[in-house]
Amino acid sequence: MIVMEPTLTEILDAREKRVFRQKELLSQFQKPLLSFTMNIPGPVKLDRDVAIGFFVGCKLLQDSLADTLLHFEAHYRPTGCECFCVADTDAKSLKAAAMDLEDIAPIGRLFDMDVLDTDGQKIGREALGAKPRTCLLCDNDAFLCASTRAHSLEALTDRTGFLLYMTARQYFCEYIAVQAYQALIREVNVTPKPGLVDRNNSGAHKDMDIRHFFASATALRPYFCACAEEGFLTRDLPDAEVLSRLRPKGLEAEQTMYKATFGANTHKGAIFSLGLLCAAAGRIPPDKWTERSLLAQCGAFCRGITKELSVEEPKTAGELQFSQYGLTGVRGQAEAGFPAVLQVGLPVLREALGKGLSENDALAVTLLHLIAATDDTNLIRRGGRDAQLALKTQLSRMLEETPFPSMDAISQLDREFIQKNLSPGGSADLLALTCFIHRILS
Repeated sequence: MIVMEPTLTEILDAREKRVFRQKELLSQFQKPLLSFTMNIPGPVKLDRDVAIGFFVGCKLLQDSLADTLLHFEAHYRPTGCECFCVADTDAKSLKAAAMDLEDIAPIGRLFDMDVLDTDGQKIGREALGAKPRTCLLCDNDAFLCASTRAHSLEALTDRTGFLLYMTARQYFCEYIAVQAYQALIREVNVTPKPGLVDRNNSGAHKDMDIRHFFASATALRPYFCACAEEGFLTRDLPDAEVLSRLRPKGLEAEQTMYKATFGANTHKGAIFSLGLLCAAAGRIPPDKWTERSLLAQCGAFCRGITKELSVEEPKTAGELQFSQYGLTGVRGQAEAGFPAVLQVGLPVLREALGKGLSENDALAVTLLHLIAATDDTNLIRRGGRDAQLALKTQLSRMLEETPFPSMDAISQLDREFIQKNLSPGGSADLLALTCFIHRILS
């Protein structure tokens, strides 16, 4: 990302605007306000690591204030990151929550969390009988060290950089992994899903049930963290070098999956596609996350991957389908930046939620649209190309008449898929990607 050094005028202007926004929120809500900024020494107030550290602080705040949070907004600015939280609690309780994060979180020394009471008065640490904050580099009073310039700027920036780096490797990458894990759990819990394992039945699968998927998702969580970390650590390397680093991890993750499921293939496709997305999220600063940036990054990782399908003697299912039908499968989706997720999954899900559908029902409907919009290689492997094309036509007509079918209609499709031994596993993986992006951008 481009690193910008703000001018003194810009910094002073930003402070004035921050005070003005604080007054606006206090007047609007008549509740205590927490104003969160970062203690970043030196002229640069926003770079990739600062953005990640601020992002982690925001997530910690949201978790800490979850039951009382009335308003939350966060801004990534060259003059410094800013976050405003309004909570339905008293000012001292809000200050106590802020102090817990400042004092306990490993990166907390870089957090500056001011609490204003409803009258605009700042609640200091002394109001709760707490000691002043200690210096970033020693155990002395931070204010005293700053006022006497006890430490060099170089020493302060080095320590800040270390704290930000370790936070990125630990909290940030783990956050991404948790979102990937939850995406898999949400996907399998969606009920009904034609031909797929859900809370009602095992679909067209005789060797697995929902418990296998829970065990697999749990076992794969460290893998997703490793993918996010790989994306973070290789962020200054060319895109083309990342996939080769991820593939050995993916092969190990497959064995982890088989061990956790006693041989059942629950998430082989998701290991590839969701692993890519975790690496993309780790590589891109969180203030630059959009569905387009994340999916385009996946495509950049996989540039040229479909060339692997052009072999003289096809052996894998993907190679055979490319040889017979010219289909590129998940490789083609990945190289193109998962257009099914960008153009179908996310728009349909958001529209369904906007119409008041529950998350479960919105995801169930989204799955149908994904099946209708893609050439699901799992359907082809189980039923043949003609059967898959017939299903696409059937679903397309159904969705044209009723874009948001009832759960009864989807249950009927489930019975039909099971009878024909069909399972759209590729579309289920795309649904998991849709879940992941929707949640981290919400």
